[in-house]
Amino acid sequence: MKVVLLVTGIFLMGVSAMSADVWPQYPSNPFVIQLDIPAEDKSLGGIITADVDDDGLMDYLVTKPGVITCAHHEGKTLWTRKLDVGVRGQSESQGLPGWHGPGVQAADVDGDGETEVLFMTKDGTLHVVEGKTGKNKHAPVDVTPLKGMDVWEVAIVANFRGKGDRDILFQATNPKRYRMGKYLAACAYGKGGKLTKLWSTGRYLGCAHNSARVADINGDGKDEVLGATLLGADGKLLYRLPRFRGHLDSIFVYDVLPDRPGLEVVALQEGGKQRVFLYDDRGLIWHSHHRNQEPQNAAVGRFDPKRKDLQVWCRTRYNEHQRPFVLDAAGKLVEEYRMDDVAPKGWTVRGVEVISCIDWTGGAAQLACAKERHRSGDVAIFQPIGGKFVKTFRTKADRLYVADVSGDPREEILVVNGTRLEIYHNDQPNPQPNKPRLWSQQHYRRSKMTWNYYSP
Repeated sequence: MKVVLLVTGIFLMGVSAMSADVWPQYPSNPFVIQLDIPAEDKSLGGIITADVDDDGLMDYLVTKPGVITCAHHEGKTLWTRKLDVGVRGQSESQGLPGWHGPGVQAADVDGDGETEVLFMTKDGTLHVVEGKTGKNKHAPVDVTPLKGMDVWEVAIVANFRGKGDRDILFQATNPKRYRMGKYLAACAYGKGGKLTKLWSTGRYLGCAHNSARVADINGDGKDEVLGATLLGADGKLLYRLPRFRGHLDSIFVYDVLPDRPGLEVVALQEGGKQRVFLYDDRGLIWHSHHRNQEPQNAAVGRFDPKRKDLQVWCRTRYNEHQRPFVLDAAGKLVEEYRMDDVAPKGWTVRGVEVISCIDWTGGAAQLACAKERHRSGDVAIFQPIGGKFVKTFRTKADRLYVADVSGDPREEILVVNGTRLEIYHNDQPNPQPNKPRLWSQQHYRRSKMTWNYYSP
């Protein structure tokens, strides 16, 4: 069985382990924060949450073209910077971080005990600013590109040396034709903002639509880089998926098989046999498909409370009348159904998008959260097995992000609606109030920093 390290009384990547009873209660549901962002251009940018001012409460970082703003947990604007932050649309034509990618990270990267916010601007410059104020912590750094690329497009916090969140992974796409984020450079971040190169490669194969994901999947205290090529902390190849037609659409990291040491990677293939893969640093565990339908998007979680392993829910690609299917932890079909048959009246026939597993109730079974597809529309929570819609939130969601921001320790629903941030929480009693917060899981923290439309 795997062991979860419980952390008390310290900060992890800008997230406090403070007990739930000291958190302020939301005065409304949803709790609404007015964001210091322009109302126009809803197509680019995203949101993450982190304790940027080190007061033990989760704050909110929101990006749009030309602006990054930081709102405090209780609603006031901490700071706003107007600059050409690296957010883009379709990554295969415009570059990373892809649709809905926030293009921003938060961590104590210089080791001084205070949280920094870091991001790339479109000219390939790394900016590291004070979490409390947004002022430059160190002078912006023009990071030298590798041969074959133009500029670095995203910066990802990592731990490659076993010294904590003190390293940065830079990623970029090839500038011509179908762009893939195959260029990586790992650097140590030192005092005064000095970067020291650890390794680099131009042969990484990740997802076609989003940036690399990192996590410590083998428990060695260092991060691996996840993709069709799985790289170790030293940049060396640990495993590569068998060659296949097409590309990866989405990638996730979870403890799918609790009795197997370490974590596992779930990846979805577009093209060819349109498979779902489960693998780790030791190799392929299984690959599966359902009638060779493109799985496209997924939610991974404990949707069947009678089982301790996880299930994989896949949306399928149909532009209308989606037919989701569910695989068990062995890659076997659990069920499929028509989204039209379970969606509430008035829900778009295009189905759902930006699908995340959500720990909404605090009970044994997890649910899924998604928004209406191809519109700024409603958000809903539904049961992945059976498809029953549990709760619908009437809104106009431009962005949807799921994370534990209340500290109780269930997850909340964060919606960017124009210039408003709406935070929906479960106001029913938590059946397991002493359950460890999800932020105690290193892969959870990493995933919430590197999400986008295809890999929430």
